[in-house]
Amino acid sequence: MIPRYTRPVMAKIWSQENKYQKWLDVEILACEALSRLGHIPPGDLGQIKKKARFSVERIEALEQITKHDVIAFLTNVAEHVGPASRHIHLGLTSSDVLDTSMAVLLKEAAEVLIEDLKALQSVLKEQAMAHKKTAMIGRSHGIHAEPITFGLKMAIWYDETNRNLRRMIQAKETIAVGKISGAVGTFAHISPKVEAHVCRHLGLKPAPASSQIVQRDRYAEYFCTLAVIAGSIEKMAVEIRHLQRTEVLEAEEYFSKGQKGSSAMPHKRNPIASENLTGLARLVRSYATAALENQALWHERDISHSSVERVIGPDATTLLDYMLGRLTGLLKNLIVYPERMKKNLGLTRGLPFSEGILLALTRKGITREEAYRVVQENAMRVWAGEKSFEDLLKQDPRIKKWLTPTELTALFDLGHTLKNVEVIFRRVFKNSSKLKAQRGKLKRK
Repeated sequence: MIPRYTRPVMAKIWSQENKYQKWLDVEILACEALSRLGHIPPGDLGQIKKKARFSVERIEALEQITKHDVIAFLTNVAEHVGPASRHIHLGLTSSDVLDTSMAVLLKEAAEVLIEDLKALQSVLKEQAMAHKKTAMIGRSHGIHAEPITFGLKMAIWYDETNRNLRRMIQAKETIAVGKISGAVGTFAHISPKVEAHVCRHLGLKPAPASSQIVQRDRYAEYFCTLAVIAGSIEKMAVEIRHLQRTEVLEAEEYFSKGQKGSSAMPHKRNPIASENLTGLARLVRSYATAALENQALWHERDISHSSVERVIGPDATTLLDYMLGRLTGLLKNLIVYPERMKKNLGLTRGLPFSEGILLALTRKGITREEAYRVVQENAMRVWAGEKSFEDLLKQDPRIKKWLTPTELTALFDLGHTLKNVEVIFRRVFKNSSKLKAQRGKLKRK
């Protein structure tokens, strides 16, 4: 099943044509290994490699009769190969073909997602650097806290995406495992050398031990990784939705010419892409839950996992591919409003600098409890609608006793509050460069 939102590269991976081609690749490679071991005459191997092909339509028609997809596939291939087809699938069980080919498909899908994450990282880095010094209010519990920069928000997302990239690389390695070990994994009727040959040529590692199937903890890790990445996407999307609220409006999704926001209200400009991504993340999480439930099967194997994986394999990977692409485009074209950020920063008339006042007083020798009480009393007056925080503090004799007006003014300086943003950027992007170098070394190995 290929979802309608599938992008071209992922659609090709999960096409029926590609699925059966992977099955055929496994069967032919197994025949090659068997021939080397003297179990298939060279002439018959030549016939198999020359004539082996399939028809998706014919397989589907045969499956209506056999009620078994692998048998329908083998029957169709045999129709093309002729007598030499008796050597195909020697000593194999269906799961040898299904699990090994699925490993290749999931590995290919992972490679697409890895490139998607790199593209997202690139855009996040651009935005982080462009807005490194764009001051805005930080919020906790949805309430104004202390100043940050918009670039710092992007740097945090970049760093998280970097972790997701590492997770996806690890998930690719975990899933890239095949098995050609027979009906219950004992190699009773086939040599481990066949498995080694097949896996080597497909870019997989042989499972050290398997039952009739590759163990599904590998799938659980893979799909849970997709869910974690989807959770990061949702986190970013929810933040953008908040920033686009009318009373906030510090950033906004691009609104194209001719776009409509509401069938009833012509003025609306809604964060539809972010809302869409928020909803789709829930779906990816549900696929991870299904993969976790697939771990427990009866004895050496049942097929309760099979129906699940036919859906979540293409669905989860193509959905995440779409989500990463949509988020990357959203962030690339995001409209940022620095002036609105500046305005919102001043809404509470200096309250975001309260911690600096508290700490300055304690350094002068006041107990923390007394300093907190004095600062909070003045802060509550600001919330009640009185003067600015700085003015009230300068008029409070309890404050004046310890801090001069010049000292107080300095504590309301953004430069002081944001002085270590550069340090954070060096840590985030220096560490990223180190990781890239490490990945490069691994690839060369």
